[in-house]
Amino acid sequence: MSTAPLTLERDGELAWLVIDRPDKHNALSKAMWEAIPALAAEAEADPAVKVLLVKGATEKAFSAGADISEFEALNSDRALRDANRAAITEGLRALTRVSKPTIAMVRGICMGGGCAIALTCDVRFASPESRFGIPPAKLGLAYSLEDMKQLVDVVGPSHAKSMMFTGRAVPADEALAIGLVNAVHPLDEIEAQVRAFAAQICRNSQYSVRALKRVIGLIAAGADAETEESWRLVLEAYEGEDYREGVAAFLAKRPPSFTFS
Repeated sequence: MSTAPLTLERDGELAWLVIDRPDKHNALSKAMWEAIPALAAEAEADPAVKVLLVKGATEKAFSAGADISEFEALNSDRALRDANRAAITEGLRALTRVSKPTIAMVRGICMGGGCAIALTCDVRFASPESRFGIPPAKLGLAYSLEDMKQLVDVVGPSHAKSMMFTGRAVPADEALAIGLVNAVHPLDEIEAQVRAFAAQICRNSQYSVRALKRVIGLIAAGADAETEESWRLVLEAYEGEDYREGVAAFLAKRPPSFTFS
């Protein structure tokens, strides 16, 4: 499905959410934020899709963040500003709530809202040229607790403060060191590396992958003891076809053929 300048491209067991606005360094307009929930829902609902990946359409930018050309209108119209804020919130929530694994492939600049999108993903890969930043302090803005939580969860309070207080662009090697990205690969290799990583996920039980993602999410949200939901996921796994197939494949020393979708 295409909702220009965003597209959802099917690629076998993968779906790519592509931010495709190269003339603006993939800056995110209100209309683009509004399009994200439907595209995320489409990937979620497609049983053929096992992993959702996000990338910028060009090597120069994942996304430069907010579309500055909209700022004048937003500043003069509170209702429009509130609607824009709501669109951003719902777009980020929609990506966070995708039950399937999500991967950000970051090439080039990844700023503001672009960095927020990358942070919603379960795993982030970057090229050496990538730069990450969230600059509200340079604009006199403040972010909500919900906006800040994912950054703090990923890099910790001290590194989050370093990024936010200065608004600086963090280079890829530092992003790797602080846990903002999982790996850095050369520009001419990154897509192959991302595909190989996604292929590993696709070969595994999708019931297991999604259940594990959900439990990790519960822990990140503050759960420190078994919940009814987390235990139900464990019990349902033992009753599932994937568990029986996994055991049978292990005993027969063959690759498993999982069926959960």
